[in-house]
Amino acid sequence: MGFLASVNGVITTAEEARVSVLDNGFAFGDSVYEVLRTYGGRPFAPGRHFRRLRASAGRLGIEVGLSDTELLTRADELLARAANGESYLRIVVSRGVGDCSYAFERVQGPTVVMICKPLPAYPASHYDRGVRVAAVDVRRNHPLALDPAIKSSNLLNNILAAREAQARGADEPVLLNQEGFLAEGASTNVFLGRDGTLLTPPLSAGILAGITREVVLELLASLGIPGREKALRLSDLLSADEAFLTSTTREVVPVREVDAVPIGAGAPGPLTRRVLEAFRVYAPGHCGQAALSAGASRSGRTSG
Repeated sequence: MGFLASVNGVITTAEEARVSVLDNGFAFGDSVYEVLRTYGGRPFAPGRHFRRLRASAGRLGIEVGLSDTELLTRADELLARAANGESYLRIVVSRGVGDCSYAFERVQGPTVVMICKPLPAYPASHYDRGVRVAAVDVRRNHPLALDPAIKSSNLLNNILAAREAQARGADEPVLLNQEGFLAEGASTNVFLGRDGTLLTPPLSAGILAGITREVVLELLASLGIPGREKALRLSDLLSADEAFLTSTTREVVPVREVDAVPIGAGAPGPLTRRVLEAFRVYAPGHCGQAALSAGASRSGRTSG
C-alpha cells in the first residue's frame, strides 16, 4: 500500500513531495481542496467533486488550469501507483508561487497537488452503535468573513471545533452559526429524523454543501422518505428521533448522543439504517470516468 503525492503531475512518495515555501497555499492558506474516496479503486463522484473544486477556486479567483478529464487522469495515475485496496485522495489547488506579498499579479500558478493514502478504516462500532457528538462553543465562520461555501485550506475554524470536541471525549463537533442555528460538523453535514421525515440545515445556514449530503437528499425520493432543508436549533437535534452525519470518507454515520444526551433510543434509527444501506448500494456504481459528467449539469454551492 502506498502513501504518495503528485505535485503538478510529478509523482513521488508523500515524504519526498515538495512545494515551494513561497507558494501562496503555504504562505497564506490561499488554496482550495477536495477529498475523494474510492470504491473498487475508482474515485467516487469525481464530476461532483470537480464542480465544487472549481466553484471554490472561482470564488477566490484561482484558475484550476486543468480540465476535469485531466484532473481525473492525474488522479487515476496516482491511484494506480499507490495500489491501495481503497484510497483517500486529497486534491489541493493553490494560486501558485509568489513572493510572500499580496501582489497577486506576480504569482505563477496554479499549483495542483494530489495526496493519496490508504482509506482510513473507521470502527464498526461507529455504524453499529453510533458516535458521540459535542455541540461546541466555537461558532461557524460568518459567510461575510470567510464563507464556509468555499472549501478552502484555511481550516482553523474546523480545527478549533475538532479540538474542543476531542477534549470533551466526542468523535465529532457540531457547530452553530452566528445566529444560533445548527450548521455542520468539522468535516460532516448533519441530518436529523423526526416523525418519519429527515431534516438538514439549509445552505443559507452558512455551511459547505456536502457531496454525500447532496446524494443523500437525491436518494430520499427513491426510498420514499420525506426530506427537506430546514433551519434547525440545537434543541431540534437533542429532541430528534434519530440523527446521522454524512461525509465523503465516512458515508453515513449514526449519532448516538450529543453532549451525553441520547438521541432517540440511543442507537441507529430505522431511517439512518435505510439511508446508509442505500448509499452503499449507490456509491460503487458512480465512480471514475462514468461519473465524470455528473457534476457538469449541476450548479450552485455544494460539501464532504
